[in-house]
Amino acid sequence: MSAPPLARLARDQYLSGDEPAATRSLTELIRDISDREVAGVAINRDVYSLNSLNGTVDLDGERFFFKFHAEEGEDDTIQEYYNAELLQAAGYPVDVPALANGEPGRQILLYRLRRDPRFSDLCRGLEVDGAAADTPEVREAVQAQRDLDAVSSARMRETLHSATAAELAAEPVNRLFRDRLFDPADDPAGTAVAGRVARFYRGKEHRLGGARTVILDDAEFFAARWVVNGVEYDRTVGELFDEALVALVPERYGPAAVIAHGDAHNANVWFERADDGRALLTQFDPAFAGRHVPALLAEVKTTFHNVFAHPFWLYEPAIATERYSASVSYADGRLVVDHDHDLGALRGAFLDTKAELIWRPLLADLHERGWLPADWRRLVRLALMCCPTLVHELRAGGPTGHTPVSAAIGWSIAVAAGAEPVAGDDVFTEFFAAVSPE
Repeated sequence: MSAPPLARLARDQYLSGDEPAATRSLTELIRDISDREVAGVAINRDVYSLNSLNGTVDLDGERFFFKFHAEEGEDDTIQEYYNAELLQAAGYPVDVPALANGEPGRQILLYRLRRDPRFSDLCRGLEVDGAAADTPEVREAVQAQRDLDAVSSARMRETLHSATAAELAAEPVNRLFRDRLFDPADDPAGTAVAGRVARFYRGKEHRLGGARTVILDDAEFFAARWVVNGVEYDRTVGELFDEALVALVPERYGPAAVIAHGDAHNANVWFERADDGRALLTQFDPAFAGRHVPALLAEVKTTFHNVFAHPFWLYEPAIATERYSASVSYADGRLVVDHDHDLGALRGAFLDTKAELIWRPLLADLHERGWLPADWRRLVRLALMCCPTLVHELRAGGPTGHTPVSAAIGWSIAVAAGAEPVAGDDVFTEFFAAVSPE
């Protein structure tokens, strides 16, 4: 049997724990595709890059940043190069790769190395320090986010158009949502929930709680009715995944489409400064961008990850376990969770900005054109729910380091995003009320 192509080989070697071998494979690949002297390949240990490998390399003494996707069944990272050009032509602030290779199994992109921090790293620093809403640093971060959201909103509204169901379905952004709910190789039509749901959660034990841990088998977990911080929700985790598989299809959310990044959460955004010192944000890593991105999905991932998925509980569960608490009880099919996680000043301001500058005007445009589905809230909610549950395993004791505390918080937020309160309000109902054009 012949050896796998070098990018795929490097991915497998790194994920198996053999970083030296992965480094050698990457050195050989980059030398082959660049025809330049290669030295100093270093793979980044990056909690945000859950489904890709990235790092730095010297080419003839010039330092570059490299990356390629390492997600199962996805070997088309080269499309990111063309997506970057598409976004640039549409007027988005985006970093375009300096070198790209698209051979199957050897896909890799190289960007000229920046010394700018990612916006996620800057925001994390503010949150570690517990910065208040009225500090200059937080105000600058919020203003930078507002400026980017204003540009993104304008570009989406300018490129808003009608697309066919086939065009919408072909967009790579679908891989972030419905496509992770089933096994395309065995079930190309997506008739049954499987995919990451089965791999991450089926047939496994689910441990939730703090000082006292509730242990459920997968049947109990998927069928449980949730009560979170006193609010009862109307759907189980199993019902949410079943509904998402049926609902997140072009026939339900079409025909509205836009040119958009699709995955512009703040770990895919550079923080830089203009010559006058003003903070600027620039997007990169547009692997899921496209010309016909479903308008209702275009900002879902960005909204969830920039606002609800942080601080800490999704990417750094050990820190979440130190900072937050969760108590859990289970009886008669009801899972009662009380936790003390909140958005904090920075994330709360980001939510207000998303509501004001992105969602409210976009939904108003869709409503005016007659393109806003009657059940748009359900569609957006289900897509929001997919973000934390399908990006990586949100189960305590699994390979991603989640604890019973972080899993309880994460699932509580996911259920609140996707389900509806039986009575009362929460942060999601308030958000939908704020952006609704009806």
